[in-house]
Amino acid sequence: MYTLANANPTIWIVIAIVALVIFGGAKIPEMMKGLGQGMREFKKGMKEDEDPELQREKEREAEIRRRVEEEMRSGSTK
Repeated sequence: MYTLANANPTIWIVIAIVALVIFGGAKIPEMMKGLGQGMREFKKGMKEDEDPELQREKEREAEIRRRVEEEMRSGSTK
Protein backbone atom coordinates (compact mmCIF):
# COMPACT_ATOMS: atom_id res chain seq x y z
CA MET A 1 0.00 0.00 0.00
CA TYR A 2 1.38 3.38 -0.99
CA THR A 3 0.76 6.41 1.22
CA LEU A 4 2.06 9.97 1.30
CA ALA A 5 3.80 9.22 4.59
CA ASN A 6 6.29 6.92 2.88
CA ALA A 7 6.45 8.88 -0.41
CA ASN A 8 9.84 9.80 -1.76
CA PRO A 9 11.08 13.40 -1.35
CA THR A 10 10.45 14.26 -5.00
CA ILE A 11 6.72 13.87 -4.51
CA TRP A 12 6.83 16.19 -1.47
CA ILE A 13 8.68 18.80 -3.55
CA VAL A 14 6.05 18.56 -6.30
CA ILE A 15 3.24 18.90 -3.73
CA ALA A 16 4.96 21.97 -2.22
CA ILE A 17 5.34 23.60 -5.64
CA VAL A 18 1.71 22.93 -6.54
CA ALA A 19 0.58 24.39 -3.19
CA LEU A 20 2.76 27.45 -3.77
CA VAL A 21 1.28 27.98 -7.23
CA ILE A 22 -2.31 27.47 -6.10
CA PHE A 23 -2.28 29.45 -2.84
CA GLY A 24 0.61 31.86 -3.35
CA GLY A 25 3.55 32.53 -1.07
CA ALA A 26 1.70 34.92 1.27
CA LYS A 27 -1.21 32.57 2.01
CA ILE A 28 0.79 29.50 3.00
CA PRO A 29 2.10 30.88 6.35
CA GLU A 30 -1.44 31.98 7.24
CA MET A 31 -2.76 28.51 6.43
CA MET A 32 -0.07 26.84 8.53
CA LYS A 33 -0.83 29.19 11.44
CA GLY A 34 -4.51 28.28 11.20
CA LEU A 35 -3.64 24.60 11.05
CA GLY A 36 -1.50 24.93 14.18
CA GLN A 37 -4.26 26.73 16.06
CA GLY A 38 -6.74 24.09 15.01
CA MET A 39 -4.48 21.31 16.24
CA ARG A 40 -4.03 23.06 19.59
CA GLU A 41 -7.80 23.45 20.00
CA PHE A 42 -8.31 19.80 19.11
CA LYS A 43 -5.75 18.65 21.69
CA LYS A 44 -7.30 20.93 24.28
CA GLY A 45 -10.71 19.47 23.56
CA MET A 46 -9.39 15.93 23.92
CA LYS A 47 -8.20 16.53 27.46
CA GLU A 48 -11.03 15.38 29.69
CA ASP A 49 -9.47 16.68 32.89
CA GLU A 50 -9.90 20.29 31.80
CA ASP A 51 -13.70 19.98 31.71
CA PRO A 52 -14.99 20.73 35.25
CA GLU A 53 -18.26 18.85 34.70
CA LEU A 54 -16.45 15.67 33.63
CA GLN A 55 -14.10 16.01 36.59
CA ARG A 56 -17.07 16.27 39.00
CA GLU A 57 -18.68 13.22 37.39
CA LYS A 58 -15.47 11.21 37.82
CA GLU A 59 -15.28 12.26 41.47
CA ARG A 60 -18.92 11.17 42.02
CA GLU A 61 -18.22 7.80 40.42
CA ALA A 62 -15.12 7.33 42.57
CA GLU A 63 -17.13 8.16 45.71
CA ILE A 64 -19.84 5.66 44.78
CA ARG A 65 -17.21 2.96 44.12
CA ARG A 66 -15.56 3.70 47.47
CA ARG A 67 -18.90 3.42 49.31
CA VAL A 68 -19.81 0.15 47.57
CA GLU A 69 -16.39 -1.33 48.39
CA GLU A 70 -16.75 -0.28 52.04
CA GLU A 71 -20.20 -1.86 52.23
CA MET A 72 -18.92 -5.06 50.64
CA ARG A 73 -16.02 -5.23 53.10
CA SER A 74 -18.23 -4.55 56.12
CA GLY A 75 -20.85 -7.02 54.85
CA SER A 76 -18.27 -9.77 54.36
CA THR A 77 -16.89 -9.40 57.91
CA LYS A 78 -20.32 -9.91 59.54
